[in-house]
Amino acid sequence: MAADHTSKIVGTVWGLLVLNTLGSAGAQTIIPLPRSLIQVVTMGALGAAFALALAVNLQLRIRTGAFLFLLTLLLVPSVISSAHLESGFGALFRCARLALFAGTLWLLSRWWDGSLTFVRHHIRMYFAVLGSVAAGLVISPGAALPDLYGGRLVGALWPLTPPQIGQYAAVITGLTVLLVLGRRTDRAGAAVVIVPALVLLALTHTRTATLGLLIGLALAIGSLLLTSAAARRFFAWAVLCAAVAVLAFGSVLQAWFLRGQSQEYFTSLTGREKVWDALLAAPRTASEQLFGMGLGDKSFGGLPIDNSWLAVYHEQGLTGVALVAAIIIVLGGVALLRPPSLPRACAIFLISYCAIASYTEAGLGDASPYLLHLAVAASLLAAPAAATPLPAPAVPRRRVPRWAREWR
Repeated sequence: MAADHTSKIVGTVWGLLVLNTLGSAGAQTIIPLPRSLIQVVTMGALGAAFALALAVNLQLRIRTGAFLFLLTLLLVPSVISSAHLESGFGALFRCARLALFAGTLWLLSRWWDGSLTFVRHHIRMYFAVLGSVAAGLVISPGAALPDLYGGRLVGALWPLTPPQIGQYAAVITGLTVLLVLGRRTDRAGAAVVIVPALVLLALTHTRTATLGLLIGLALAIGSLLLTSAAARRFFAWAVLCAAVAVLAFGSVLQAWFLRGQSQEYFTSLTGREKVWDALLAAPRTASEQLFGMGLGDKSFGGLPIDNSWLAVYHEQGLTGVALVAAIIIVLGGVALLRPPSLPRACAIFLISYCAIASYTEAGLGDASPYLLHLAVAASLLAAPAAATPLPAPAVPRRRVPRWAREWR
């Protein structure tokens, strides 16, 4: 009973971390929510997550690992650059948030044992978030598919952007597919998650999430081909269905990917390259190149950067870029060295998805869903905790008479 209670608390902590990383900027909701109120809720969720994690791990038992070590090191350039206050006092606030976020993950690392526990927490929490998106779509289709976003799906109850919704839908779809292939869930239960998630993903018209899902699943399933007949069958059927879909619905798929944009605008990544070129051309001191400008809102010149590497370079400098690259490389290297298994496949999917999305989405250098995805991958790659041997029962010493000791 105690173990079950602890598991529920850990799941609650993970849900609070998910709530914290939902953000406070997005589309207009049905009931207007002040940004200050949303920030209070998200930051309150992080504080509650840390308090609960500490309460359930008062002994401060943690598991050391490269992921958490590098994530903690990322605080160094963040604090050094933010201390100059070039980005305002908000930069120091974001540093404190990142420290609390990392501290909560350290406390949860006690339960990182290579099992699928956190995969299930991840799916449940993001499925609940997608449930709110679906509810908003049913209640007010006009607010959920606004003209401001070109008719793409947004959060009408909580301010979520199309890329956010697409990311959550793609991640839980990929993880659920892998659980089905590993026979860790039944097909009916999986369909309840996969079908709505794919519908919402299609309504967001999010290309990055779609490519991340397809490529990440291909790599994850490819890691199982030698050991799983189910993976081989699924891979063969997926290739066949993809070929038929391209031949039969090629024009429809092309129109979906273009989203009504011109070919030139599409190849320029919807105008992102202009922001990237301006960011790279901006003059910087040696200190700013090394440690960045301080944690901010992942924008440059009032426009979103939409690239994790350039966002980290802008805010945490080359030092931050090196640390984030080390996180991806270390996790990927450990995953490749592990023997084929379902946890390894899930880790490969999450790592590859984050690597692909990092090109057009920001978030790897700050508390974000992408760091939560990588934390789940780290929990999957952790070696099972060694069992503590039970102490041998004490054998009472037999009293030997004095005359017997003299004759020894």
